[in-house]
Amino acid sequence: MNYWLVKQEPTTYNYDLLEKEKKTVWDEVHNNLALKHIRAMKKGDRAFFYHTGDERQAVGILEITSNPYPNPKEDDERFVVMDVKPVSRLKRPVTLEEIKKDSKFKNWELIRISRLSVMPVPKQLWDEIIKKSNK
Repeated sequence: MNYWLVKQEPTTYNYDLLEKEKKTVWDEVHNNLALKHIRAMKKGDRAFFYHTGDERQAVGILEITSNPYPNPKEDDERFVVMDVKPVSRLKRPVTLEEIKKDSKFKNWELIRISRLSVMPVPKQLWDEIIKKSNK
């Protein structure tokens, strides 16, 4: 299993809505590096759902429920999507401010490439975020 972080502006789509809908297609990604990360995802992988904007925090965990496939709403096959479903909320949201204060995260894309909407989460950082959410 691989681990990821996917970002969304909560006024557009948020974890509450994902829980209510029980599943969604993760689309609207057009950045080349983010698309490269989506293409590397596999069914069964997990991802943090991160609210951007004023919140800037990881709020929940979702499961990738399909391998990536071309977005049926796009004419260009390089724009791929994946299906996701909610797994659980974090016990406590973990803020970007908390993550930035911890030197373990200094080289992670969330800090280095702040506008990137989809990124891998190394297992040790995944475990550290889970640990932070349990405090």
